[in-house]
Amino acid sequence: MIGGGKQIVTFWNLFGGGDGARLGTMESKFRKGHPDLGLKSITLAWGAPYYTKLAMATVGGSPPDVAIMHISRKGSFAPAGLLEPLHPDELSRYGIGPDKYLPEVLDSAKYQGKIYAVPLDTHPFVQYYNVDVCKKAGLLDSNDKLKPLQGPDEIIKALKKAKEVTGAWGLSFYPSNDPSGNWRLFYSLYSQMGGKILSPDAKEVVLDQSKAEKALEFMANLTLDAKVLPASMDYGGSVATFQSGQAGFYWNGEWEVTTFQDAKMNFNMVPFPNVFGSHLAQADRHSFVIPKGVDPESKKRSLEFISSMLKNSLTWAKGGHIPAYQPVLDTRAYRSLKPQSNYASAAKDVVIDPVAWFSGSGSQLEIIASGIFQVVMAGQLSPTKGVNQFRNDLQKLVNTPKPI
Repeated sequence: MIGGGKQIVTFWNLFGGGDGARLGTMESKFRKGHPDLGLKSITLAWGAPYYTKLAMATVGGSPPDVAIMHISRKGSFAPAGLLEPLHPDELSRYGIGPDKYLPEVLDSAKYQGKIYAVPLDTHPFVQYYNVDVCKKAGLLDSNDKLKPLQGPDEIIKALKKAKEVTGAWGLSFYPSNDPSGNWRLFYSLYSQMGGKILSPDAKEVVLDQSKAEKALEFMANLTLDAKVLPASMDYGGSVATFQSGQAGFYWNGEWEVTTFQDAKMNFNMVPFPNVFGSHLAQADRHSFVIPKGVDPESKKRSLEFISSMLKNSLTWAKGGHIPAYQPVLDTRAYRSLKPQSNYASAAKDVVIDPVAWFSGSGSQLEIIASGIFQVVMAGQLSPTKGVNQFRNDLQKLVNTPKPI
C-alpha cells in the first residue's frame, strides 16, 4: 500500500532508452485509467544481474508483484518453481486469454503445458536495407521494394553488389563485442536447416556437426572470402556504418528502427532472408511474469496492470517490436506503421533459444557461442574446430549442476 491506503503494483523491468520512454507512456495510461491503484516501476540493469536479482528476490520471499522476463529465460525460472502458473480462464477475465495470441506466441509462454508468462512482443533478427544503395545495385523491383533473396550464393551476390555501390561494405553486423550478436546469426542459419542444440530436457547436446559447420562456413565467408563484412565491428560501429550509407544491408534485431528513422534515412525492413531453406530467425519475446509467492490479491492487481499494458502496446510497437497481443496486431493503426509492420509475419517464423538454465537472452550459452564464432569469422579457427569447441563448451554447461 501507499499513502491513503491505495493498493500498489510493484513492477520490475529492464528497459532504458527509447523502450524505457515508451514503457513510461504506457505506464502513464495505466495510472490514468486506474486511479485506485498505485504503480511502483523499478528499472534495473539489463542482463544476468537482472535475472539473478529477480531469482534471489523470489527465493527470498520478497519478489515484485510483476516483472519483465525474456521468454528465453523461461528455462531457468519455470523448472525451478519461481513463477506463478497462469490459468487460461484467469487470463480471459482480464481480456488477455489464449485466444488473444498467435498459437506460436502462446506456446512459447508454456512450460510442461502450463502458461507461465504473458508475452508483450516478439523481437526477431531482421534485415534492414538502404533503399538508395539497393536501387543503384539493381536489387529493387519496380515498386522500390527489395527483390526476394534466397540461398547463400544469391545473398552473397547481392551483398557484393551493394558493396560496389557503397565503396565500403555490403553488410553491417556486429561480430565483435556484443554478447549475443554472432549467436543470433548462427542460430538463425542453423535453425533454417532444422538443426537443434539440446534435447528437450536439456540433458543432452544434439548439435548437428554438418549443419553447424555449414552455418559457420557461411558466416566466415562474409568476412574472409566475400569480404562484404568487416571481421571486427562493435555494436555502435555497426549502427553507424549502416546509418552513414557505408553498407547496403544491416542484420540485427528490429529495435534500431527508430535510430534510422530519427536520422531520416531512406531505408526499409523485411524478415531475415531464407538462406538455408526457410525464413526462420532467432528471436525473443519480452513477457510479463508473476513471481512465485505473490499473494492472490496482488496477483489480481498484476493481471489488471498486464492487461492495460498489452491493450496499449501500439505505443510499444512503434519501437520496432511486433505486438504479441493480437487485437493490437490486427489494427489498421499497426498495419499502417511503416516499416515496423513489414516484418510482422516473422512472429510466426522464429526460433527461441533452447530451454535450459544456462540459455536465454544474455546467458552463458549466448556469450560462449558468440565468442567462439567471432574467432571463426576472424579466420583464427576453422568452422570444424569452432563447432567442436562449441560442442565441448555446451557439454560443460549441461554437466554443470543447476544453480537454483
